[in-house]
Amino acid sequence: MSTHNSGHNSGHEPEKIDASKGFEQSDVRISGILKFLLGLGIFAMLTAGIAYELGKFLDAHIKKEDGPPSRWAQPVDVRPLGDMPSSAAMQKQMAESTLSFPLPRVQTDDGNQDVADLHTREDLLLENYSWFGQSQDQSQGKVRIPIERAMELLAQRGLPVALLVEQEPLMTGDKQPAITIPLTSGFARTGYELDQAAAIAHGRANESK
Repeated sequence: MSTHNSGHNSGHEPEKIDASKGFEQSDVRISGILKFLLGLGIFAMLTAGIAYELGKFLDAHIKKEDGPPSRWAQPVDVRPLGDMPSSAAMQKQMAESTLSFPLPRVQTDDGNQDVADLHTREDLLLENYSWFGQSQDQSQGKVRIPIERAMELLAQRGLPVALLVEQEPLMTGDKQPAITIPLTSGFARTGYELDQAAAIAHGRANESK
């Protein structure tokens, strides 16, 4: 039985590659790349067409629900008006009109001045005498004293003695809670307030010179 040897591989046998040369011996098949690019282009055009038709459909549906345009819904070109002039008088007028609005108002400085005003009011209450309650009559009202004076009186008179309460025995694994003194009072000035205080101190130093 005669056999026929040829350089072409049959459909059932894999192509044998000679790796001894160290490089690819066959060329790239351009047909596969062209088919891929053609399919990609067709897919992109179909996607764009579907998106365009879908946009037209949604736009028509929105216009149908909104009704015909009226003179109140016409776009206005504000470019001929130019930019609004920036002046100190206009900014002052804007600030005054903002303060006349009812609460809550829009914060114009990220809340820095609001926090500074809050701390100022707290300092006035903590460092000065003031009436406490609605009545300002000495015989009926109460007086709020500065915190430094309150601390002095507390140091002289001492804390009120709490009544002893009988405690139940601790269960297995429990420990008696210990009260520790906090390291700080938990109050700290904001950076905005520190900058304001530094500016005031710098201005007073310049005035003294």
